[in-house]
Amino acid sequence: MPEGSRKWLWRGVWAFFLTFALLLAYALWLLGPTGQEAVVRIPRGATGGEVARILEEAGLLRSGYLFSAYLRFSGRAKRLVPGVYRLKGEGAFRLARALTGGEKPLTLTLTFPEGERAVDYARRLSQAGLDGEGFLRLVREPGALRPPYAEGESLEGYLFPATYTLDPLATPEEVVVAMLRRFAAELTPPVRRWLEERGLSVHAWVTLASIVQAEAGSPEEMPYIAGVFLNRLERGMPLQADPTVAYALGKRLPELSRKAGDFAVDSPYNTYRYPGLPPGPIGNPGRAALLAVLNPKRQDPQGRPYLYFFHAQGRLFLNADFAAHLEDLRRHRYSSP
Repeated sequence: MPEGSRKWLWRGVWAFFLTFALLLAYALWLLGPTGQEAVVRIPRGATGGEVARILEEAGLLRSGYLFSAYLRFSGRAKRLVPGVYRLKGEGAFRLARALTGGEKPLTLTLTFPEGERAVDYARRLSQAGLDGEGFLRLVREPGALRPPYAEGESLEGYLFPATYTLDPLATPEEVVVAMLRRFAAELTPPVRRWLEERGLSVHAWVTLASIVQAEAGSPEEMPYIAGVFLNRLERGMPLQADPTVAYALGKRLPELSRKAGDFAVDSPYNTYRYPGLPPGPIGNPGRAALLAVLNPKRQDPQGRPYLYFFHAQGRLFLNADFAAHLEDLRRHRYSSP
């Protein structure tokens, strides 16, 4: 080979390797650390390309295209774990490991107490950084999310009180669906049979349980209070439950005032003015209240139906006749300091 041709060959080889090295360096830079940090959500069923776009838009990657190619050729695209992650832009390879089991997704644990209203749950969600206002709007206008047994206008009563592990970026719909599913788990075949035997619809069951929940000072009192209300319903007597008046006015029980005329409010939730159950639940009852309605204590030791109760001095007083009820009120409530 002539000397000139040999020189051109070597120059071509060096140029090729130099170009290759530059391209490799550029690719590694594109896949390298960005120094950014972000919280990102990887949806369930997302493809490698979709995940790459999410990371690139969050500033964690310089080239979503190269990252997507790496996920595909490495086989990691099939092992992506959905969830919310707090990630650093430490390079494509570390990001790929983090999203395929190397790092656990973030979670948020929230407890929703028994007996609270939807507006209270919305406040808790907002305090945790979630969309409480959107949650409340969805509860009040559930649309297709409404279960067939929820007869009221809203989902009040069907937001089962429990501790939930949520996605830190959970949408209002995801929160509502989680609560509705948890409530549906209480509707076991035995419960459905008990409701049918007692002639109660699911809606009436939950509505009564929400009142029992609000009236009771402890789970042990719930079957007795449920018994009083069931007995009064059978006889066409008004329930006369203070918590329903409070719900009608958007107040708390301690805020109710007879002098202010609260108990005369013209609302279907005012069980002093209107007999029967109110249109819907006044809160979200827990399991103890729900079961109390199915297993009430309706009679005293002499077999007489309980029709009256009140709380005083940390106790629940029950009576079968009005005269005895008034006497107990005089002795234990009105004489209290």
